[in-house]
Amino acid sequence: MKSISSLLLALFTMVFSSLALADHPIPSAELQAIEKKYEEAEKTNSARIVGQPNAIDAYSLRGDARLFLGDFKGSAEDYEKMIELNPALDVSHWRLGIAYYYLSRFDKAAHQFEIYHNYDNVDRENGIWRFMSQTRLKNMEVARKGLLKYEKTDRPPYPWVYSLYAGDIKPDEVYRRVDGGGFPDHYKERVLFHAQLYVGIFHELHGRDQDALKHLRAAAANKFGRASGTYMWQVARVHYDLLQAKLSNNRKK
Repeated sequence: MKSISSLLLALFTMVFSSLALADHPIPSAELQAIEKKYEEAEKTNSARIVGQPNAIDAYSLRGDARLFLGDFKGSAEDYEKMIELNPALDVSHWRLGIAYYYLSRFDKAAHQFEIYHNYDNVDRENGIWRFMSQTRLKNMEVARKGLLKYEKTDRPPYPWVYSLYAGDIKPDEVYRRVDGGGFPDHYKERVLFHAQLYVGIFHELHGRDQDALKHLRAAAANKFGRASGTYMWQVARVHYDLLQAKLSNNRKK
């Protein structure tokens, strides 16, 4: 499989062209502000690391900034450095698993999510990333057989999304359950963001890239995500851009 990271040059050429910015679900000024913010964070923490080469938090912040800028290799190196400086961080470092996933190092990604399960056996989002990694590494049948087991409840929509990945319900059912959850509007938008992200990735894993793009576009445009700027919203934004770049590349061939 072609490495996801090999799409980066085409991605950022496309995303920051005037035409792509005009068509992007996030306004161009907001996108440019995000890019500037994390470029500055990378520079600030790089300078700090020169003077404090053992500053774990500087590697953490720079690793995040690099991932949000699409530099997955640099991000993984920073996250790995954190573990080198403090090996106890390994078991809880799910962010390293995400960096490995976007580097197409799916065996290492799956391992990282497996050991995180020993740290947190409630978070089904982690189990979804392990499923994603195993699907890319082997196939969906193997991934389903190896789904991590959870006995405790989790925040919505993850029990429903997990059922989706397990093959027990369809994508539309996830949204029906979000709609029927009786959530206040502000909280529903948060729940909806996570549903949009993982329904989108679910379609992508099945090879339905156009369907995936629709849901990932909604996740990138989601009001909760844009207002909060959480790690996973940044991941959704980058994932959308990567898939858009892939489809744009394919159209040019």
